[in-house]
Amino acid sequence: MTISQSEWTEQLDTERRHLIKADRDIEEGSERIRDQENRIRELSAGGHDPGEAERLAEVLKQTLTEWLRHRVLIEQRIAYLRQQVGPE
Repeated sequence: MTISQSEWTEQLDTERRHLIKADRDIEEGSERIRDQENRIRELSAGGHDPGEAERLAEVLKQTLTEWLRHRVLIEQRIAYLRQQVGPE
């Protein structure tokens, strides 16, 4: 099966939209981590056990790492599709 130029272009457009969403998700994830770290400081300052809050922060950081890896895959796919589409 041969893929037409318009199908390659459509796939490229789709991946570009995915990249925009990934960037937005990464920024929001980073913000969640900052918020959680602030909560941890507040809990500690108030004499409360921040253990659960720290565990959540670690999960958020792991999730962000996976999102960053996924973003790299999207970028690689875009580079491949650009080769298929040719100069725009």
